[in-house]
Amino acid sequence: MPPGCGHCWDIMTDIVAFPLLAEADRLAATGQLEQAAGLVMQHLRERPKEPRGLAALGKIASRLGALNQAEAFLKSALAQGAAGPDVLRDLASVLNQQEKPIETLRLLDHLQRLAPDTKVQALRAVVLDKLGRHDDALAERHALVLAEPGNPFFWVFYGHSLRSQGRVPDAVEAYRQATTLDFECGEAWWGLASIKSRILTDADIVEMERALKIAIDIRNSAPLHFALGRAWHDRAQYERAFSHYALGNQQRADSIGYRREELTEEVDELIAKVEPSLFASWPAAAPDVATPIFVVSLPRSGSTLLEQMLACHPQIEAAGELPYIPALLRSEMEEQTRRQKTSVVDLVLGMDAARAQALGAEYLRRSAHHRPGDKPFFVDKLPHNWSNILFIRRILPQARFLLIQRNPLDCCFSNFTQSFSVAHASSFNLADIGQCYVDHVRATQHLSTLPDVPLHTIIYEDLVQEPEHQLRPMLDFLGLEWDPAVLEFYKLDRVVRTPSSEQVRRPLNDQGMGIWHAYAKWLGPLREALGPLAADA
Repeated sequence: MPPGCGHCWDIMTDIVAFPLLAEADRLAATGQLEQAAGLVMQHLRERPKEPRGLAALGKIASRLGALNQAEAFLKSALAQGAAGPDVLRDLASVLNQQEKPIETLRLLDHLQRLAPDTKVQALRAVVLDKLGRHDDALAERHALVLAEPGNPFFWVFYGHSLRSQGRVPDAVEAYRQATTLDFECGEAWWGLASIKSRILTDADIVEMERALKIAIDIRNSAPLHFALGRAWHDRAQYERAFSHYALGNQQRADSIGYRREELTEEVDELIAKVEPSLFASWPAAAPDVATPIFVVSLPRSGSTLLEQMLACHPQIEAAGELPYIPALLRSEMEEQTRRQKTSVVDLVLGMDAARAQALGAEYLRRSAHHRPGDKPFFVDKLPHNWSNILFIRRILPQARFLLIQRNPLDCCFSNFTQSFSVAHASSFNLADIGQCYVDHVRATQHLSTLPDVPLHTIIYEDLVQEPEHQLRPMLDFLGLEWDPAVLEFYKLDRVVRTPSSEQVRRPLNDQGMGIWHAYAKWLGPLREALGPLAADA
């Protein structure tokens, strides 16, 4: 055994003393997670509370998406004496996926003292961003590029931080440093391409096309296609641009297997089961409680602009895209589905008042870290919360909803041209994003007819053309006085971590409207999915 190879010793110990764990480790490494979990549970039946078995079961549960169970097993392993940083890293990863940033940060700080590691440091920067501590996150990422200047991904993350703070020239320099280190680094090229000005040169196109010829990993090739799509779009070479957008999206779609029927079925259930009488037994809002304003929409609908405007009002604080509603809902669904199969609608309909109140309090506890000004209203603008309105209304009766909608062809095509993560899985196919738009309209139209769902709609194009005519009724809906500061949103100095970070720092303009027209000949699947909505566009 090589000197100092502690991990080698662990493996040898497991093989000799715990053969079931060794076989489970082999199965897990080949993706046979259920079989691996069975062996670990057999091991724990023979040796209850044995820490290595608890740690192994926690890691497998995490990979299966059972985050509540993973957290419980990993904490039990530590309580039973599990040693070394690996279990702590696994627990930090689980806590981060559960969107528990304070607990995650505390554990990462302990890990850094125990065993300094740039991977832990990089995750720490992510968590600091989640907490709104953007200056600290930027400093952490700057330290990372100094510690490992040859790591292109650290330069990409550093570029993202710089860009979110409005330091676009510095961000460009960071992205270019990443492409110099690794010309295949698709995320660096997309970082350059996604800036709302013409950054990519003819020489860059040649370099990206060279990279595509050898790129194997779709984590490089897909964003390279999106970047080339943007480059050719800027040169009015629309057929070339569309070809690259289509290829990048196809690669992403092939890797995840998204089924648009699932969303349609969820909306069908919402419309069938949620009626006005439902809310009669739900409690009214408690007095003197912070009022969250949920800006809901499909991505690329103008939500960042609306948030920036709201943030200029003296009684409103902008908290950004908070992940806590989806995290709380996911955790509740995990616990419910352990007992029996259920749906989100049935979960909400069956939720008792005490549980709803506890979840609302937990949301406010987590969101408080993003509200240093402690103003009476705050904005949570996570777009996909449109599908969580019923859950939010149940746990936060004081919540208000602002729905912003954009021309369907502009909105859907803009999603198609964006190098999104799997969190926006419907964007990878024109028919999928079109059906998502339809279902989004069906759900929000139904909810808007219910008197106990305080939902106000804003049309993006009208907001750009006549902002005051849109903003005055919106503030009336919120019960707030008019303040002309909302019209000077571009003067507000705040961190913006969305693709629209440059746009909201400029006065209103219509540059993003009607871009789909240049691609109309290739948008047949989108028009078909949108149906009558496309005719109205």
